[in-house]
Amino acid sequence: MSQRGIRRLFILALLAASAAGGFLVWQRLHPPTDERVLTLYGNVDIREVQLAINGNERIAELLAEEGDRVGKGQLLARLDLERFELAVARAQAQVETQTQVVARLVAGSRPEEIRKAKADLETAQASEEDAKQTYDRIIKLIPKSASQQQADDAKGGYDAAVGRTKAAQATLDLAIAGSRKEDIAEAKATLKRYEAELAQAQHDLKDASLHAPADGVIENRLLEVGDMASPQKPVFTMALVEPIWIRAYVPEPQLGKLRYGMPAKVTTDSFPGKSYDGFVGFISPTAEFTPKPVETEEVRTRLVYEVRVFVPNPQGELRLGMPATVKTRVDQPPGENHRQAEAK
Repeated sequence: MSQRGIRRLFILALLAASAAGGFLVWQRLHPPTDERVLTLYGNVDIREVQLAINGNERIAELLAEEGDRVGKGQLLARLDLERFELAVARAQAQVETQTQVVARLVAGSRPEEIRKAKADLETAQASEEDAKQTYDRIIKLIPKSASQQQADDAKGGYDAAVGRTKAAQATLDLAIAGSRKEDIAEAKATLKRYEAELAQAQHDLKDASLHAPADGVIENRLLEVGDMASPQKPVFTMALVEPIWIRAYVPEPQLGKLRYGMPAKVTTDSFPGKSYDGFVGFISPTAEFTPKPVETEEVRTRLVYEVRVFVPNPQGELRLGMPATVKTRVDQPPGENHRQAEAK
């Protein structure tokens, strides 16, 4: 074989080897895709709350720092309580006083008062009987030993005695009957008003302390001890521990492959080789243009739908804004989180 032929064979062999190597490199960079697996790209998202004290007073105590992990119901801050405690004490005194008023009216007259009214009636009746006898004697003596003037005076004394008897009888009747229903109803209504004022004062005292509404992490401490607090001025910003989800976007052609409660695997660059179990908990009912911070394999001008894949985060490894990759098999039925996903 000529030297020229040998050179030609060498070139062909070199081209064949280059083609084979290029194919292997292309195959490594573009592995065959499994159409049963849907891959989404997104970021970790959480809910944040701004915590304000429902009262107008200076802050007396702050019990949390930025970065602190707090539990639901944990005390975070407290206002100066003196004004609220005085309001409670004043309202409590009003309730106790009015309670005694109502009890007195409901109980009616004391036994001693009734006995005294009876004794006064008996005395009036005796005086009436004596005045009647005096008047009858004088009438019989007219005109021999008594004048008409004496008879008139005796008649006046008798009439006065009758009036005193009637007054004593009325006093006894009132003592036995007790207080009027209208007076009792008015006293009870006043007591209810005082009880409502006490409840409001106690509620204001309770609102003077700030408690964590859920488990979370303090992100920002916005006020300090001595600052004037109000319901419009947040004291802390807190990130909730649960729920945590991956906010991703699915192109419209792939939307029909997702269902609520579908299990998914989540991975991040921060923890290579580690995956988190999650489930599809939200699929947006409306389309939008792909947000700029999110990368997908589709053209950005295509319409996409927001998807939230909820993930447990007991170790606190997933942080707000962290990029994440979500993979889910589209040929699997919704898992046990189906109802939980619909609730969210």
